[in-house]
Amino acid sequence: MSTTRNVAVIVGSLRKESLNRKLALALQKIAPDSLKLNIVEIGNLPLYNQDFDPDPPQPARDFKQQIQNADAVLFITPEYNRSMPGVLKNAIDIASRPYGQSAWNGKPGAVISVSPGAIGGFGANHHLRQSLVFLNVPVLQQPEAYIGGAGNLFNDSGDIANDSTRDFMQKFLQSFAQWVERNVPR
Repeated sequence: MSTTRNVAVIVGSLRKESLNRKLALALQKIAPDSLKLNIVEIGNLPLYNQDFDPDPPQPARDFKQQIQNADAVLFITPEYNRSMPGVLKNAIDIASRPYGQSAWNGKPGAVISVSPGAIGGFGANHHLRQSLVFLNVPVLQQPEAYIGGAGNLFNDSGDIANDSTRDFMQKFLQSFAQWVERNVPR
């Protein structure tokens, strides 16, 4: 019997009709049984301020606890100005502080960038990976996931309408499931 791993899914967009959130919801439907994808909300987090390290506001404590309770993390993000959105960077900072008490430490991760543009958020994907290296998050290297043309990606039911993209995402999730099993802290 295989273990089901709880994956904290961090969506880097707060927009009501976010393509990134739509992808996260679609991936929940096609994930292998070994992964349970749970979206962890970041929109209610306060701006990180080192002054609250000794006693963080409740939303920050709750978020950090959700990350600590997860077996792995999956980031799904748009690209803003060739980087990750500020709200995503803020969430990363909140769960990594105070120094030496990071909730991210050692958790296997993966990054998917989603964009209506042709290059699929390449800059955000790599900028996020740079931060994850420092946080000691072993990130899935291959396959890389840059999802372009996302404005036409979903059908009316919210599923991935493009067969080749859906197949790729299923293979990505299978690879991620194997990555998680190889890298989950014991």
